[in-house]
Amino acid sequence: MAESIGNTGTGMKLHTKILLALLIGAAAGILANTQLGGDAPLVIWVNKYLAGPIGQIFLRLLFMIVMPLVFASIALGVAGLGDLRKVGQVGGKAIGYFFGTTLLAATFGLVIVAAVKPGAGLPDEIKTELMTTYADDASSKITAQETGGFGINTFVNIVTRNPVKSAADGDMLGVIFFGLMFGAALTQLRPETAKPMIDVLQALNDVVIEIVGMAMKLAPAGVTGLIFGVTSRFGFALLEPLAGYVAVVLGALLLHVLINLSLILKFVIGINPFVFYSRIRSALITAFSTSSSSATLPTAIAVATEDLGIPPKVAGFVLPLGSTMCMNGTSIFEGITVIFLAQVFGVDLSLGGMIIVVVMSVITAIGAAGVPGGSIPLLVGILAMIGVPGEGIAIVLGVDRILDMTRTTVNVCSDLSATAFVARSERVWDASMVPAKSAATL
Repeated sequence: MAESIGNTGTGMKLHTKILLALLIGAAAGILANTQLGGDAPLVIWVNKYLAGPIGQIFLRLLFMIVMPLVFASIALGVAGLGDLRKVGQVGGKAIGYFFGTTLLAATFGLVIVAAVKPGAGLPDEIKTELMTTYADDASSKITAQETGGFGINTFVNIVTRNPVKSAADGDMLGVIFFGLMFGAALTQLRPETAKPMIDVLQALNDVVIEIVGMAMKLAPAGVTGLIFGVTSRFGFALLEPLAGYVAVVLGALLLHVLINLSLILKFVIGINPFVFYSRIRSALITAFSTSSSSATLPTAIAVATEDLGIPPKVAGFVLPLGSTMCMNGTSIFEGITVIFLAQVFGVDLSLGGMIIVVVMSVITAIGAAGVPGGSIPLLVGILAMIGVPGEGIAIVLGVDRILDMTRTTVNVCSDLSATAFVARSERVWDASMVPAKSAATL
Protein backbone atom coordinates (compact mmCIF):
# COMPACT_ATOMS: atom_id res chain seq x y z
CA MET A 1 0.00 0.00 0.00
CA ALA A 2 2.93 2.32 0.56
CA GLU A 3 3.60 2.48 -3.13
CA SER A 4 -0.03 2.91 -4.13
CA ILE A 5 -0.63 5.84 -1.80
CA GLY A 6 2.67 7.61 -1.91
CA ASN A 7 4.04 6.76 -5.31
CA THR A 8 2.50 5.32 -8.43
CA GLY A 9 5.79 3.75 -9.43
CA THR A 10 8.94 5.33 -10.73
CA GLY A 11 9.16 9.09 -11.18
CA MET A 12 7.08 11.78 -9.50
CA LYS A 13 5.39 10.90 -6.21
CA LEU A 14 1.60 10.83 -6.14
CA HIS A 15 1.14 13.67 -3.66
CA THR A 16 3.30 15.89 -5.90
CA LYS A 17 1.15 14.98 -8.90
CA ILE A 18 -2.00 15.82 -6.90
CA LEU A 19 -0.59 19.19 -5.82
CA LEU A 20 0.39 20.05 -9.40
CA ALA A 21 -3.05 18.97 -10.60
CA LEU A 22 -4.66 21.22 -8.00
CA LEU A 23 -2.61 24.21 -9.14
CA ILE A 24 -3.27 23.50 -12.83
CA GLY A 25 -7.00 23.11 -12.23
CA ALA A 26 -7.17 26.33 -10.21
CA ALA A 27 -5.17 28.31 -12.78
CA ALA A 28 -7.22 26.96 -15.70
CA GLY A 29 -10.48 27.68 -13.89
CA ILE A 30 -9.54 31.25 -13.00
CA LEU A 31 -8.37 31.84 -16.59
CA ALA A 32 -11.65 30.49 -17.96
CA ASN A 33 -13.64 32.64 -15.55
CA THR A 34 -11.75 35.86 -16.27
CA GLN A 35 -11.54 35.41 -20.04
CA LEU A 36 -14.86 33.73 -20.83
CA GLY A 37 -17.02 34.10 -17.71
CA GLY A 38 -18.39 31.47 -15.38
CA ASP A 39 -21.65 31.18 -17.36
CA ALA A 40 -20.05 30.98 -20.81
CA PRO A 41 -21.37 28.04 -22.88
CA LEU A 42 -17.90 26.52 -23.28
CA VAL A 43 -17.18 26.70 -19.54
CA ILE A 44 -20.58 25.19 -18.71
CA TRP A 45 -19.97 22.41 -21.28
CA VAL A 46 -16.52 21.57 -19.86
CA ASN A 47 -17.87 21.46 -16.31
CA LYS A 48 -20.90 19.38 -17.29
CA TYR A 49 -19.28 16.85 -19.61
CA LEU A 50 -15.59 16.76 -18.70
CA ALA A 51 -14.32 18.31 -15.45
CA GLY A 52 -17.46 17.56 -13.44
CA PRO A 53 -17.78 13.87 -14.35
CA ILE A 54 -14.06 13.17 -13.84
CA GLY A 55 -14.11 14.84 -10.42
CA GLN A 56 -17.28 13.04 -9.38
CA ILE A 57 -15.97 9.64 -10.50
CA PHE A 58 -12.90 10.17 -8.33
CA LEU A 59 -15.05 11.15 -5.33
CA ARG A 60 -17.41 8.22 -5.90
CA LEU A 61 -14.51 5.77 -5.99
CA LEU A 62 -13.40 7.05 -2.59
CA PHE A 63 -16.89 7.10 -1.09
CA MET A 64 -17.54 3.59 -2.47
CA ILE A 65 -15.08 2.01 -0.07
CA VAL A 66 -15.55 4.27 2.98
CA MET A 67 -18.29 2.20 4.65
CA PRO A 68 -16.61 -1.23 4.32
CA LEU A 69 -13.33 0.33 5.42
CA VAL A 70 -14.93 1.97 8.48
CA PHE A 71 -16.68 -1.25 9.51
CA ALA A 72 -13.63 -3.46 9.02
CA SER A 73 -11.14 -1.09 10.65
CA ILE A 74 -13.36 -0.33 13.65
CA ALA A 75 -14.22 -4.00 14.24
CA LEU A 76 -10.57 -5.04 13.86
CA GLY A 77 -9.43 -2.19 16.10
CA VAL A 78 -11.82 -3.18 18.89
CA ALA A 79 -11.08 -6.90 18.50
CA GLY A 80 -7.35 -6.17 18.47
CA LEU A 81 -7.59 -4.36 21.80
CA GLY A 82 -8.92 -7.62 23.18
CA ASP A 83 -10.58 -6.28 26.33
CA LEU A 84 -13.76 -4.21 26.54
CA ARG A 85 -12.22 -2.18 29.35
CA LYS A 86 -9.36 -1.38 27.00
CA VAL A 87 -11.84 -0.34 24.32
CA GLY A 88 -13.50 2.04 26.77
CA GLN A 89 -10.15 3.43 27.84
CA VAL A 90 -8.91 4.07 24.30
CA GLY A 91 -12.30 5.37 23.16
CA GLY A 92 -12.51 7.69 26.15
CA LYS A 93 -9.09 9.17 25.38
CA ALA A 94 -9.98 9.65 21.73
CA ILE A 95 -13.34 11.29 22.41
CA GLY A 96 -11.81 13.47 25.12
CA TYR A 97 -9.19 14.68 22.64
CA PHE A 98 -11.87 15.30 19.99
CA PHE A 99 -14.00 17.42 22.30
CA GLY A 100 -11.07 19.24 23.88
CA THR A 101 -9.41 20.33 20.65
CA THR A 102 -12.73 21.15 18.97
CA LEU A 103 -13.71 23.37 21.90
CA LEU A 104 -10.29 25.04 21.78
CA ALA A 105 -10.67 25.61 18.04
CA ALA A 106 -14.18 27.11 18.31
CA THR A 107 -13.14 29.46 21.10
CA PHE A 108 -10.01 30.48 19.19
CA GLY A 109 -12.05 31.31 16.09
CA LEU A 110 -14.59 33.38 17.99
CA VAL A 111 -11.91 35.45 19.69
CA ILE A 112 -10.42 36.30 16.30
CA VAL A 113 -13.69 37.17 14.55
CA ALA A 114 -14.88 39.26 17.50
CA ALA A 115 -11.66 41.26 17.40
CA VAL A 116 -11.49 41.77 13.62
CA LYS A 117 -15.25 42.28 12.96
CA PRO A 118 -15.20 41.41 9.22
CA GLY A 119 -18.99 41.69 8.88
CA ALA A 120 -19.40 45.18 10.26
CA GLY A 121 -18.54 46.99 7.01
CA LEU A 122 -20.24 44.86 4.34
CA PRO A 123 -22.25 47.27 2.12
CA ASP A 124 -26.01 46.71 2.02
CA GLU A 125 -26.09 46.47 -1.77
CA ILE A 126 -23.55 43.61 -1.75
CA LYS A 127 -25.49 41.83 0.98
CA THR A 128 -28.70 42.08 -1.07
CA GLU A 129 -26.97 40.92 -4.26
CA LEU A 130 -25.44 37.88 -2.58
CA MET A 131 -28.69 36.86 -0.92
CA THR A 132 -30.52 37.16 -4.24
CA THR A 133 -27.90 35.17 -6.15
CA TYR A 134 -27.89 32.27 -3.70
CA ALA A 135 -31.52 32.35 -2.56
CA ASP A 136 -32.31 28.92 -4.06
CA ASP A 137 -29.23 27.29 -2.50
CA ALA A 138 -30.04 28.87 0.84
CA SER A 139 -33.60 27.56 0.67
CA SER A 140 -32.36 24.00 0.15
CA LYS A 141 -29.98 24.32 3.11
CA ILE A 142 -32.81 25.59 5.34
CA THR A 143 -34.98 22.65 4.26
CA ALA A 144 -32.14 20.26 5.03
CA GLN A 145 -31.81 21.77 8.49
CA GLU A 146 -35.54 21.47 9.17
CA THR A 147 -35.70 17.83 8.10
CA GLY A 148 -32.36 16.60 9.42
CA GLY A 149 -31.16 19.02 12.06
CA PHE A 150 -29.01 18.17 15.04
CA GLY A 151 -30.94 17.17 18.16
CA ILE A 152 -31.61 14.41 20.66
CA ASN A 153 -32.58 12.05 17.82
CA THR A 154 -29.04 12.37 16.49
CA PHE A 155 -27.84 10.48 19.58
CA VAL A 156 -30.72 7.98 19.45
CA ASN A 157 -30.09 7.26 15.76
CA ILE A 158 -26.47 6.33 16.45
CA VAL A 159 -27.91 2.96 17.52
CA THR A 160 -28.75 1.81 14.02
CA ARG A 161 -31.76 -0.37 13.31
CA ASN A 162 -30.26 -1.74 10.12
CA PRO A 163 -26.48 -1.55 9.57
CA VAL A 164 -26.86 -2.38 5.87
CA LYS A 165 -29.29 0.51 5.41
CA SER A 166 -26.97 2.79 7.40
CA ALA A 167 -24.14 1.92 5.03
CA ALA A 168 -26.34 2.52 1.99
CA ASP A 169 -27.55 5.87 3.37
CA GLY A 170 -24.06 7.06 4.27
CA ASP A 171 -24.87 7.02 7.99
CA MET A 172 -21.31 6.93 9.31
CA LEU A 173 -22.28 6.96 12.99
CA GLY A 174 -24.57 3.97 12.50
CA VAL A 175 -21.84 1.98 10.77
CA ILE A 176 -19.30 2.97 13.44
CA PHE A 177 -21.67 1.82 16.20
CA PHE A 178 -22.26 -1.52 14.49
CA GLY A 179 -18.51 -1.95 13.99
CA LEU A 180 -17.94 -1.21 17.68
CA MET A 181 -20.56 -3.75 18.73
CA PHE A 182 -19.27 -6.34 16.25
CA GLY A 183 -15.68 -5.95 17.46
CA ALA A 184 -16.78 -5.98 21.11
CA ALA A 185 -18.69 -9.22 20.52
CA LEU A 186 -15.59 -10.79 18.97
CA THR A 187 -13.64 -10.06 22.16
CA GLN A 188 -16.17 -12.15 24.11
CA LEU A 189 -15.70 -15.26 21.97
CA ARG A 190 -13.07 -17.93 22.44
CA PRO A 191 -9.96 -17.06 20.35
CA GLU A 192 -10.35 -20.12 18.15
CA THR A 193 -13.99 -19.18 17.44
CA ALA A 194 -13.25 -15.50 16.72
CA LYS A 195 -10.17 -16.09 14.56
CA PRO A 196 -11.98 -17.04 11.29
CA MET A 197 -14.10 -13.88 11.41
CA ILE A 198 -11.09 -11.72 12.28
CA ASP A 199 -9.29 -13.21 9.28
CA VAL A 200 -12.26 -12.32 7.07
CA LEU A 201 -12.30 -8.76 8.41
CA GLN A 202 -8.55 -8.45 7.86
CA ALA A 203 -8.93 -9.69 4.30
CA LEU A 204 -11.78 -7.22 3.70
CA ASN A 205 -9.64 -4.43 5.10
CA ASP A 206 -6.72 -5.39 2.85
CA VAL A 207 -8.91 -5.58 -0.24
CA VAL A 208 -10.39 -2.15 0.44
CA ILE A 209 -6.94 -0.66 0.91
CA GLU A 210 -5.94 -2.05 -2.49
CA ILE A 211 -9.00 -0.41 -4.03
CA VAL A 212 -7.86 2.86 -2.46
CA GLY A 213 -4.56 2.49 -4.28
CA MET A 214 -6.42 2.02 -7.56
CA ALA A 215 -8.64 5.05 -6.92
CA MET A 216 -5.70 7.26 -6.01
CA LYS A 217 -4.19 6.68 -9.46
CA LEU A 218 -7.11 8.76 -10.77
CA ALA A 219 -6.52 11.45 -8.14
CA PRO A 220 -4.57 13.94 -10.29
CA ALA A 221 -7.26 13.99 -12.97
CA GLY A 222 -10.06 14.02 -10.38
CA VAL A 223 -8.52 16.89 -8.43
CA THR A 224 -8.05 18.94 -11.60
CA GLY A 225 -11.72 18.48 -12.45
CA LEU A 226 -12.96 19.36 -8.96
CA ILE A 227 -10.86 22.51 -8.61
CA PHE A 228 -11.57 23.68 -12.17
CA GLY A 229 -15.30 23.47 -11.43
CA VAL A 230 -14.99 25.74 -8.41
CA THR A 231 -12.66 28.36 -9.84
CA SER A 232 -14.25 28.54 -13.29
CA ARG A 233 -17.63 29.25 -11.75
CA PHE A 234 -16.63 31.84 -9.18
CA GLY A 235 -13.13 33.10 -10.05
CA PHE A 236 -12.11 36.00 -7.84
CA ALA A 237 -15.46 37.80 -8.01
CA LEU A 238 -16.89 36.65 -4.73
CA LEU A 239 -13.58 36.87 -2.88
CA GLU A 240 -13.51 40.65 -3.27
CA PRO A 241 -16.59 41.67 -1.19
CA LEU A 242 -16.07 38.81 1.25
CA ALA A 243 -12.29 39.10 1.45
CA GLY A 244 -12.32 40.08 5.13
CA TYR A 245 -14.49 37.13 6.12
CA VAL A 246 -12.47 34.68 4.02
CA ALA A 247 -9.20 36.05 5.41
CA VAL A 248 -10.42 35.66 9.00
CA VAL A 249 -11.52 32.05 8.44
CA LEU A 250 -8.34 31.07 6.61
CA GLY A 251 -6.16 32.92 9.13
CA ALA A 252 -7.88 31.25 12.10
CA LEU A 253 -7.56 27.81 10.51
CA LEU A 254 -3.86 28.36 9.76
CA LEU A 255 -3.09 29.75 13.21
CA HIS A 256 -4.92 26.89 14.91
CA VAL A 257 -2.63 24.44 13.12
CA LEU A 258 0.56 26.46 13.54
CA ILE A 259 -0.04 27.40 17.18
CA ASN A 260 -2.58 25.21 18.96
CA LEU A 261 -2.02 21.86 17.26
CA SER A 262 1.72 22.43 16.99
CA LEU A 263 2.00 23.05 20.73
CA ILE A 264 0.01 19.87 21.40
CA LEU A 265 2.21 17.90 19.02
CA LYS A 266 5.40 19.24 20.57
CA PHE A 267 4.63 19.18 24.27
CA VAL A 268 1.84 16.61 24.68
CA ILE A 269 2.52 14.08 21.92
CA GLY A 270 6.26 14.64 21.80
CA ILE A 271 6.84 14.89 18.06
CA ASN A 272 8.36 17.72 16.04
CA PRO A 273 5.39 19.46 14.35
CA PHE A 274 7.32 19.94 11.10
CA VAL A 275 8.11 16.22 10.95
CA PHE A 276 4.47 15.40 11.65
CA TYR A 277 3.09 17.74 8.99
CA SER A 278 5.61 16.59 6.40
CA ARG A 279 4.62 12.95 6.93
CA ILE A 280 0.88 13.55 6.55
CA ARG A 281 1.06 15.64 3.38
CA SER A 282 -0.70 13.06 1.23
CA ALA A 283 -3.73 13.01 3.54
CA LEU A 284 -3.85 16.82 3.76
CA ILE A 285 -3.73 17.22 -0.02
CA THR A 286 -6.47 14.62 -0.44
CA ALA A 287 -8.58 16.41 2.18
CA PHE A 288 -8.09 19.76 0.48
CA SER A 289 -9.01 18.44 -2.95
CA THR A 290 -12.05 16.36 -1.90
CA SER A 291 -13.45 18.57 0.90
CA SER A 292 -14.42 15.38 2.70
CA SER A 293 -13.06 13.81 5.87
CA SER A 294 -14.89 10.60 4.95
CA ALA A 295 -13.37 10.41 1.47
CA THR A 296 -9.93 11.10 2.97
CA LEU A 297 -10.25 8.34 5.56
CA PRO A 298 -8.58 5.58 3.49
CA THR A 299 -5.56 7.80 2.76
CA ALA A 300 -5.42 8.98 6.38
CA ILE A 301 -5.27 5.40 7.69
CA ALA A 302 -2.51 4.54 5.23
CA VAL A 303 -0.54 7.66 6.19
CA ALA A 304 -0.92 7.00 9.92
CA THR A 305 0.32 3.43 9.69
CA GLU A 306 2.95 3.76 6.99
CA ASP A 307 4.30 7.30 7.25
CA LEU A 308 3.92 7.80 11.02
CA GLY A 309 4.36 4.18 12.10
CA ILE A 310 1.24 4.16 14.31
CA PRO A 311 -0.07 0.62 15.01
CA PRO A 312 -2.94 -0.30 12.66
CA LYS A 313 -5.24 -1.32 15.52
CA VAL A 314 -5.03 2.22 16.96
CA ALA A 315 -5.27 4.03 13.61
CA GLY A 316 -8.13 1.79 12.48
CA PHE A 317 -10.05 2.51 15.68
CA VAL A 318 -9.41 6.25 16.17
CA LEU A 319 -9.47 7.63 12.61
CA PRO A 320 -12.98 6.43 11.64
CA LEU A 321 -14.26 8.00 14.86
CA GLY A 322 -12.24 11.14 14.17
CA SER A 323 -13.57 11.52 10.63
CA THR A 324 -17.03 11.96 12.18
CA MET A 325 -16.30 13.56 15.56
CA CYS A 326 -12.97 15.43 15.42
CA MET A 327 -13.95 18.59 13.54
CA ASN A 328 -11.54 21.33 14.60
CA GLY A 329 -11.72 23.14 11.27
CA THR A 330 -15.51 22.92 11.04
CA SER A 331 -15.99 24.36 14.53
CA ILE A 332 -13.72 27.31 13.66
CA PHE A 333 -15.63 27.91 10.44
CA GLU A 334 -19.05 27.66 12.07
CA GLY A 335 -18.22 29.98 14.95
CA ILE A 336 -16.69 32.63 12.69
CA THR A 337 -19.53 32.38 10.16
CA VAL A 338 -22.23 32.80 12.81
CA ILE A 339 -20.55 35.86 14.34
CA PHE A 340 -19.80 37.31 10.88
CA LEU A 341 -23.47 37.04 9.85
CA ALA A 342 -24.56 38.45 13.21
CA GLN A 343 -22.32 41.45 12.50
CA VAL A 344 -23.75 41.79 8.97
CA PHE A 345 -27.33 41.81 10.28
CA GLY A 346 -26.56 44.03 13.25
CA VAL A 347 -27.26 41.39 15.92
CA ASP A 348 -25.27 42.28 19.03
CA LEU A 349 -24.38 39.19 21.04
CA SER A 350 -23.81 39.22 24.78
CA LEU A 351 -21.15 37.13 26.51
CA GLY A 352 -23.80 34.49 27.14
CA GLY A 353 -24.71 34.51 23.46
CA MET A 354 -21.07 34.06 22.50
CA ILE A 355 -20.80 31.08 24.86
CA ILE A 356 -23.89 29.55 23.27
CA VAL A 357 -22.31 29.99 19.83
CA VAL A 358 -19.12 28.25 21.04
CA VAL A 359 -21.04 25.32 22.54
CA MET A 360 -23.30 24.94 19.50
CA SER A 361 -20.32 25.20 17.14
CA VAL A 362 -18.69 22.28 18.94
CA ILE A 363 -21.86 20.17 19.06
CA THR A 364 -22.91 20.78 15.45
CA ALA A 365 -19.36 20.36 14.17
CA ILE A 366 -19.26 16.91 15.75
CA GLY A 367 -22.70 16.18 14.30
CA ALA A 368 -21.84 17.42 10.80
CA ALA A 369 -21.49 14.93 7.99
CA GLY A 370 -17.94 14.44 6.77
CA VAL A 371 -18.88 15.36 3.19
CA PRO A 372 -18.61 18.59 1.17
CA GLY A 373 -20.89 21.25 2.66
CA GLY A 374 -22.02 18.92 5.43
CA SER A 375 -21.95 21.63 8.09
CA ILE A 376 -24.02 24.24 6.21
CA PRO A 377 -27.51 22.91 7.12
CA LEU A 378 -26.56 22.79 10.80
CA LEU A 379 -25.37 26.39 10.65
CA VAL A 380 -28.90 27.50 9.80
CA GLY A 381 -30.10 26.21 13.18
CA ILE A 382 -27.42 28.18 15.07
CA LEU A 383 -28.31 31.34 13.15
CA ALA A 384 -31.97 30.98 14.11
CA MET A 385 -31.00 30.59 17.78
CA ILE A 386 -29.29 34.00 17.88
CA GLY A 387 -31.85 35.91 15.81
CA VAL A 388 -30.12 35.94 12.40
CA PRO A 389 -32.37 35.07 9.40
CA GLY A 390 -31.62 31.58 8.12
CA GLU A 391 -31.61 32.99 4.59
CA GLY A 392 -28.48 34.90 5.57
CA ILE A 393 -26.49 31.74 4.93
CA ALA A 394 -26.78 32.70 1.25
CA ILE A 395 -24.19 35.41 1.81
CA VAL A 396 -21.37 32.91 2.39
CA LEU A 397 -22.44 30.07 0.08
CA GLY A 398 -20.45 31.45 -2.84
CA VAL A 399 -17.13 31.12 -1.05
CA ASP A 400 -17.98 28.04 0.97
CA ARG A 401 -16.25 25.61 -1.38
CA ILE A 402 -12.85 27.25 -0.84
CA LEU A 403 -13.43 27.39 2.93
CA ASP A 404 -14.74 23.82 2.92
CA MET A 405 -11.51 22.60 1.35
CA THR A 406 -9.38 24.35 3.97
CA ARG A 407 -11.45 23.44 7.02
CA THR A 408 -11.52 19.79 5.92
CA THR A 409 -7.72 19.87 5.75
CA VAL A 410 -7.61 21.09 9.37
CA ASN A 411 -10.15 18.42 10.36
CA VAL A 412 -7.96 15.66 8.92
CA CYS A 413 -4.85 17.14 10.52
CA SER A 414 -6.57 17.07 13.91
CA ASP A 415 -7.79 13.49 13.26
CA LEU A 416 -4.22 12.33 12.70
CA SER A 417 -2.94 14.24 15.73
CA ALA A 418 -5.65 12.52 17.81
CA THR A 419 -4.44 9.15 16.56
CA ALA A 420 -0.87 10.00 17.54
CA PHE A 421 -2.07 11.23 20.94
CA VAL A 422 -3.96 8.01 21.70
CA ALA A 423 -1.10 5.81 20.49
CA ARG A 424 1.39 7.77 22.62
CA SER A 425 -0.85 7.70 25.70
CA GLU A 426 -1.29 3.93 25.30
CA ARG A 427 2.51 3.58 25.11
CA VAL A 428 2.38 1.68 21.83
CA TRP A 429 4.02 4.47 19.79
CA ASP A 430 6.28 7.48 20.12
CA ALA A 431 8.14 9.85 17.81
CA SER A 432 11.14 7.53 17.60
CA MET A 433 8.95 5.00 15.76
CA VAL A 434 8.26 7.33 12.81
CA PRO A 435 9.88 5.66 9.78
CA ALA A 436 13.00 7.28 8.39
CA LYS A 437 12.32 9.71 5.57
CA SER A 438 13.92 7.48 2.98
CA ALA A 439 11.59 4.65 3.95
CA ALA A 440 8.41 6.70 4.30
CA THR A 441 6.18 7.45 1.38
CA LEU A 442 6.42 11.20 1.27
